[in-house]
Amino acid sequence: MILTPKNLAVACLLVGAAFGAAAQATSPAGLWRTIDDSSKKDKSLVRIVEANDVYTGKVEKIVDPDSPKDAVCKDCSDERKDKPILGMTIIRNMKQSGDDKTVFEGGDILDPNNGKVYKSKMKLIDGGSKLEVRGFIGISLLGRTQTWVRAE
Repeated sequence: MILTPKNLAVACLLVGAAFGAAAQATSPAGLWRTIDDSSKKDKSLVRIVEANDVYTGKVEKIVDPDSPKDAVCKDCSDERKDKPILGMTIIRNMKQSGDDKTVFEGGDILDPNNGKVYKSKMKLIDGGSKLEVRGFIGISLLGRTQTWVRAE
């Protein structure tokens, strides 16, 4: 193959895309579709962002047609009580777990349906296209896991 400026540009784009996909696969930062455990319907879009190696997640959009768009967290017991769920931070203080670049823990997650805050653990799966989000009380065995799907 003869190296031309056009071939070089295409090669650079492919290498850049590969590095971008690899970087994305090791970070939960991005937009995620949450899925209801029982109905299996999309519930919301949660945007996870990173600042100083700490991850937080906010409800960016409520997509469940059966959920009111102006819902508030009436059962919350902290500063989020009676605040709109849309725009609410539901994931706080998550950090990468040691050497495993796919696991994040140490923070908490709020279930706005019941106002309860749980310890949390997140794990990237399927090459970073899905995120297992586990909320638990005490030890990780006592909880439940949802699988979120990357929306972007």
